[in-house]
Formats: sequence, C-alpha cells, structure tokens
Amino acid sequence: MLQTSSLKDTQSYILKQLQLFFPLFFLCPLGYFTLAQEIPAPFVEKVSRIVTAAPTTYHAIEQELQKENRDTVLMNYFLKVSKRNDYLQGQAYAFNQLGTVFGDLLQNPKAEMYYQRALALSEKGNMAHFKAYSLNMLADVYRKTDAIKTALDFYQEALEIAESVENPSNHIKNNINISRNGIGNLYQTLEQHDLAIEQFKKGLILNRELNNKLGLASNHQNIADCLEQKGLLDEALENYRKALAYNEGTKDEMGRMACKNGIAQVYLKKGMPNAALTLLTPLKKQTEKPGHESFTSLVLVNNGWAYLKLGDFKSAEDHLKKGLQLAQYHNLKNIALTAFEHLSELEVSKGDYASALGYYKMADTYDEEIANAINLRYMNDVIQRYEAEKKNNQIEVLAQENEIVRLRLRKNQTTLLVSALALGLVASILYILYRKYQSNNEKKVLSLEQNMLRSQMNPHFLFNSLNSIKLYIINNEQKNAVHYLNKFSKLVRKILEASSNKEISLAEELETIELYMNIENIRFSNEIDFNISIEDQIDVNQIKIPSLALQPFLENALWHGLSPKEGEKKITLRVFKKNNGHVTITIEDNGVGRAIAKVNKENRVLKRKSVGIDITKERLANFSKDYQNNFEVQIIDLFSKSGLSRGTRVVIEIPTF
Repeated sequence: MLQTSSLKDTQSYILKQLQLFFPLFFLCPLGYFTLAQEIPAPFVEKVSRIVTAAPTTYHAIEQELQKENRDTVLMNYFLKVSKRNDYLQGQAYAFNQLGTVFGDLLQNPKAEMYYQRALALSEKGNMAHFKAYSLNMLADVYRKTDAIKTALDFYQEALEIAESVENPSNHIKNNINISRNGIGNLYQTLEQHDLAIEQFKKGLILNRELNNKLGLASNHQNIADCLEQKGLLDEALENYRKALAYNEGTKDEMGRMACKNGIAQVYLKKGMPNAALTLLTPLKKQTEKPGHESFTSLVLVNNGWAYLKLGDFKSAEDHLKKGLQLAQYHNLKNIALTAFEHLSELEVSKGDYASALGYYKMADTYDEEIANAINLRYMNDVIQRYEAEKKNNQIEVLAQENEIVRLRLRKNQTTLLVSALALGLVASILYILYRKYQSNNEKKVLSLEQNMLRSQMNPHFLFNSLNSIKLYIINNEQKNAVHYLNKFSKLVRKILEASSNKEISLAEELETIELYMNIENIRFSNEIDFNISIEDQIDVNQIKIPSLALQPFLENALWHGLSPKEGEKKITLRVFKKNNGHVTITIEDNGVGRAIAKVNKENRVLKRKSVGIDITKERLANFSKDYQNNFEVQIIDLFSKSGLSRGTRVVIEIPTF
C-alpha cells in the first residue's frame, strides 16, 4: 500500500509539471481525460456550484478560487467547464490566471496569449471589471519586454475603464492602482521622475482608503527611488523608512530587502558606510535564496561600495567582482555600470591607473548603451505627445458638452453664427500671429544655443587641451595624464549635455567651469589661482542659470587679462545674494585690464572677434523673460590707489523669481 501511494504521488507530481510547462497538451481530449482523473472531488463540486450560480464580478469568482488560481491543472479544468456552459466570466477569469502563472515564469509570449483571449471575452461580454484587469496584465507583459509605448496605451485604457465605473468595488480600485503604478514605473524607467512621483502619490491616496499595506509600501518605495535619483536624499530616506514600516506588516520579504538596500544606498551617498554595512551584511545572506540572483548582484555591489569607502580594498574588490559577474550573467546593465565605476575608483585608490582607465572605459560603454540619446529623446517625445493627447481629448469632450448647452440656449441662430465665425476668424489670425512669433523666437533660441556650443567647443581649445595631455604622456607622467584626461572627458560630456538644456542648476554650472579651469590651467603651468566662494545662505542647487553662461567671462579673463601678465595670476568667483530678487555672481581677475588688453589685441597679426560674451548676454536676456526681474551684466575696470590697472571685475545679476 505504501509503494502504491508513493507511485500515485509521483504520477500526480509529473502530471502537474507537464500541465505547468505544456498546457496546450491539456487542450486535447486525451489531455482532458487524463486531467479529469486527477481533479479532487471537492474542487469539482466547487466548480459546478460556481458555474451554476454564474457570478458576474471578478471579485465574486476570486473569493471562491483564490486558493486554487495558481494551479494550472485546476484552472484548465475550470476553463473547460466554463466553456461547456458558455460562462464568459469564468472563461475570462481562467485565461487571466493562466496568463499570470506564465508571466511569473517569465514566459511572456504565452502570458500575452492568455491575456489576449481573456480580453477578447471581456469585450464580447462587455465586462468592465475583467477588461480592466486584462488590459493591466497585458501592459505588465509589454513593460517587461520594453514595449514602452504599447504598455502606456494599455495602462491608460485600463485606467479610463476602471475610473468610469460608478460605485467602484475594491477590485476596481485595485485595478486603478495597478494602472497608476504601471504608468509611474514607466515614467521612472524613462527618468521622468516628477511625472512618476505624481502617479505614485495618487496611488497612496487610494491605498490608504483600501488600507492596502503592500500597496502603500510599494508606493513609498517607488517615490523614494525617484527622490534618490533626483538627489533629494533626506526625503528619499524618509520614504524608504515608511515603505519598510508598511512592509513589516506583510509577507513581502523581497519588498523588505529592497527597502533596506535603498536605505543603505542613501547612507552610502551621504558618506555613512558603517551604517550602510549594518543593513547590507545581513541582506547578503538573505538574497542567497534561489530566485533572488538579480537582487543579489545589487547587494554585492553596494557591499563593495561600502568597503571601498572604508578603505578595505580587498573586501571591496571581492564583492564588486562577484556582483559584476552576476549582473553580466543576468544582463543587468545598470548594476554592471555601477560595478565598473566603483572598480575604476578602487584602482585609482590603489594607484593602478591603467586598470582604472580600463574599468572607466567599460563603464562608459555601458553608460552609452543605457542612455542612448536617440531612444531617450524619442521616448520623451512619446511621453509629451501622450500627455498632450490626453489633455486635448479632455478639452474636446468639454468643448462638445459646452456646444450642446449653447445650442439649447441659442435664441438667435443667425447672430450667434456670425459671432462664432468672427470669433473664429480673429482666433485664427491671433493663432497664426502667435505661431509665427513663437517660431521666430524658437529659431532665435536655437541659433543662440548653436553659437554658444560652437564657442565652448572651438577647435583651438580641444586641440590645445589634448596636446597638453599628450605632453604628460610623452613625459611619462601617467598619473597626471589619466587625471586630466578624466577631467577633459567629463568637461566635454558636460558641455554636450548642458547644450541641450535651456537651464541648469548653478551647482552644475560651477562644477563645469571648475573642470574648464583645471584644463585651461595646464597651459598656464598651473600658475593660475582659481577660487570659488559661495555665501552660506545660498543653495546653489535651487538657483537656475542658462547652461554654460559663465565660461565666456572666464575665457576672457584668462586670455585677455592674465595671459599677457607676469607674476601672480588670480581669478576669484563669488556667489552672494544682493536682494530677494537676484543672486549676484562676480568674476574678478588681477590681469592687465581692458585698456592694455585692447592694445595687445590690435597688435596681433591674426585678429579673431570674440562673440562668446555677446551670445551669453542674449541668452541671459532670453532666460530672464520667464522671471519678474531682469538680468544685468557689468564689466568694471579695477585700479590701484596710484591709478594703475589691477584687473577686471564682471558682475552678473541673475533673477531668481
């Protein structure tokens, strides 16, 4: 008897595995015959009861089959009985659950097939509850396969259907949450963090109403990740802790691990490696379970980062290389990029600059693959069109409703028609004039940006900088060569990135000009003493400025003021608040002054007209249109008590509101 029982258990196990991986086998009559022999009697009775009662809502069926809906054998049986009785809701439910099983197994084509069948049945029976769910699940499949635009369309359609239901059930509200979280995750993937946070915050409101702790944890975790990417570390830390608190009351072990890893990452970015290791060391053991391989790679890399900050290079290298190996095996490019960056930093700390350069190049390769500029711009355009179409559709609906009201109240059709035509004509003329003005303004701005980029990336600067670095290489000064080559590549990248932005933070601008001055100082044999002074009460991350606006003034100071000067050479940049409406930036040099610089320029055989400052003034004027206050640029000649020139001071007033 014991052997017979064991044999039956083995046969049952094999049958269920076949059903899991080869479900189409069970669609044939023989498959169903074999299947029928394995269905427990209580489940057969339950299915008979459900099909007879024929509940019409998703929630009602879910309550009955919640314990069995991940068993493909039982779901195929429920599907068979539902088909026999022409029970559309039962068929749609079964197809959706089969799709979920294969989605969890990452068999996306099969998952998509089942969800499409469920969607077709939902449309046939006009079943909003089922249709919203199928659309959300299809969107999840497309999101996993990077079909971003298609996923957005399906999430939005699911959201519109769910929000149109009067007196929505908890199931419908959960579908609204799934749609919003899905849209938020897509925006997060595309680095549209503000749009993503907006969706997640709406999800928080609904999850509080539903008292859904798992949903609240997920929303806070997603918000924290967006804030971390934006550099708002304190706000990110607060949301990670809230997410962890909600997760403690659930069975979501992976969610808790992700929150702890997120907190550790924030600690590392805040320069607290010991606090980070307190969280990361236990996580390393927890993630060794099967199925956690991708998360394991991230935890290993973060452990390596923490040891690197603590100066334990051996432990850092071991963890970083293990994490990198896992990331490459599972094609996790973001984690691999982070690992290469930290390995490059590690080799610099060890003094092995050749290895550091090799890791840096690998990181750069991954960075280019991840942030492909063409694809990213295309997807950003998709998002903008998507949002614009949504708003236009809402406006059109409101306009149609307004037109119906106007028609009902209209007493004099002829008068209103003439008025409407006149109004339309005036509106068209105004629109044409506005578009013409806007087009001219856009062309002017584009021309300014192109001229600005040419002035920053002129061939003389590039050629001379590379020649200076080449001299270090020839003189076998490898450390200096790698150091300045890194700075030069960062400067070129920052100039190219900044050229596509209308404005950037003052912090980013100061970082760019500091790189520029480091490169230019090579040609001055590091004689120039360049200092940046920032008033304590000023937050340079909050102040906006046109990209690359300060470089022309520094270039002018270098080549016209300091280049002809003998002896001490200094440039001082100060940032302070003049009043509530402006921030003042001064650039002061101790050069020969404008009068002598003009004479030197006239005596040159080759004269080149400098247009960088004029272009910058035009860009500042265009920038200040969005603010209440205007910009101001003054160039002041400085003289000693004896009347001798002692340099030049440039004063730039930047509007802040």
